[in-house]
Amino acid sequence: MNPECPAIILAGGKATRLGDLAERVPKSLLPVAGRPFLEHQLELLSASGIRRVVLCLGHLADAFRAYHGPWHDLWIEHSIEPEPLGTGGAIRHALPHLGASFCVLYGDSYLNFSYRGLWEKYQLLGMPVLGVYKNDNQWDKSNARVEHDRVLAYSKKSLSGADCIDAGISLLEANDFRAWPNVRFDLADLYEHLTLAGRFAAWHVPERFYEIGSVAGWEELNRKLRQASNSLSREVTPAS
Repeated sequence: MNPECPAIILAGGKATRLGDLAERVPKSLLPVAGRPFLEHQLELLSASGIRRVVLCLGHLADAFRAYHGPWHDLWIEHSIEPEPLGTGGAIRHALPHLGASFCVLYGDSYLNFSYRGLWEKYQLLGMPVLGVYKNDNQWDKSNARVEHDRVLAYSKKSLSGADCIDAGISLLEANDFRAWPNVRFDLADLYEHLTLAGRFAAWHVPERFYEIGSVAGWEELNRKLRQASNSLSREVTPAS
């Protein structure tokens, strides 16, 4: 990933599907395998070559002000919505912190792979890029129809005939947000617009994504990362 390309993490939602778990703690700071979830995301971003991250905040924003890392050698900035603007409107509000292009992640997505391929696809095709996973409705409803390296159709929820799912990562351009006619809008609205305009590329991510937006997803990722940590501990512990 180009170190000059910042990443923005959408972490301002109310996390209503998590119920009492996220009543006082924003979901990005929920403990996952013994650490705030945000730390796992920042670790992956740093390993991919990202050097600057903007946290897009709203609900429980003060909790992020009180959180002090570790930052994994990243420069962290906050952009706080004055009112709920939707995921698209929140990014437009954050544009003063961003450059001409930037990587976007959801605050509840765990993507355990390098993101460098996303930047390479953007450089190759010169258009916004969506990370997609060949899903076939296995992990959730497929919502993107993809042919080779193009998104042919996209829906926020599900899409008839789709075999891929939005993997929770994209590389977008500031000009598309500046040109949007409404102050409050969803990121999926922009995705659909880019698809209809024929200028939304697809990058097939190498592994499935995990999410902590639901209780079941949070529990699944806790188990996965704890198992991985235990396996690593066994590998590095000298035999007695």
